[in-house]
Amino acid sequence: MKFRKVTAATVAVLALATAATACGSGDKKDGGSSSGGGKTIKIGIKFDQPGIGQKTPQGYSGFDVDVATYVAKQLGYSADQIEWKESKSADRETMLQRGDVDFIAASYSITPERQQKVDFAGPYLLAHQDVLLRADDNKIKAPSDLNSKKLCSVTGSTSAQNVHDKLAPKAQLQQYPTYSACLTGLQNGAVDALTTDDSILAGYASQAAFKGKFKLGGFKMTNENYGIGVKKGSDLKAKINAALQKMVSDGSWKTAVEKNFGPADYKNEPAPKIGNIVQ
Repeated sequence: MKFRKVTAATVAVLALATAATACGSGDKKDGGSSSGGGKTIKIGIKFDQPGIGQKTPQGYSGFDVDVATYVAKQLGYSADQIEWKESKSADRETMLQRGDVDFIAASYSITPERQQKVDFAGPYLLAHQDVLLRADDNKIKAPSDLNSKKLCSVTGSTSAQNVHDKLAPKAQLQQYPTYSACLTGLQNGAVDALTTDDSILAGYASQAAFKGKFKLGGFKMTNENYGIGVKKGSDLKAKINAALQKMVSDGSWKTAVEKNFGPADYKNEPAPKIGNIVQ
């Protein structure tokens, strides 16, 4: 009798555990899905780059946001199914490798070093390192004119150093904590030029507060092939490439460029072909 009582109790415990497990699995919500159709998709963008990717009280805006939203729709996700994640430059590869995001569109230049760690769809934009100048400045017409001028970039960026090392060795490098601080310095004459990717510069110059106050130099000092980063080996790469091709063919890509960069008179390159990395 004792043996039978123990067995009955054990069966009862197992039955309760099984029921609890079943209830738990039924309550579990779906996360992002690499094949689309899940509850949400997690996308990494910049939060602090006007015209590229910016978080505002009204939501998210910028060219990368428009591209990512279009791609997500082609993958089966509506705008309200997107979970935006801030992707700072130093964190992007780690975020993809850990699976924190499904893909990243964050002024993410395709480089051989990064391709060792993650895969890229695209490119979807060909940008160039350039300078932003005051609208009334007619003295700086070429990179060499930056010699003896105060050239601003953000702390940790290599853009100003590249100009100093290769094009204007006498340029006086100024490091500010943010691009906004550089813009203020440029506006009040504390610096003579600000350098980074022309797309980023165009985004800042397109803000209503700066309309007509700045201009791009148009120097095209480097080629920056913006791609959409995915985890190494992800099947999303081919799907995103197909979405990017459709975005160009139906005119949505051009509309997004004009919307986000147009006010700065940005002379954008034509939409790049998928897989064509301009050196």
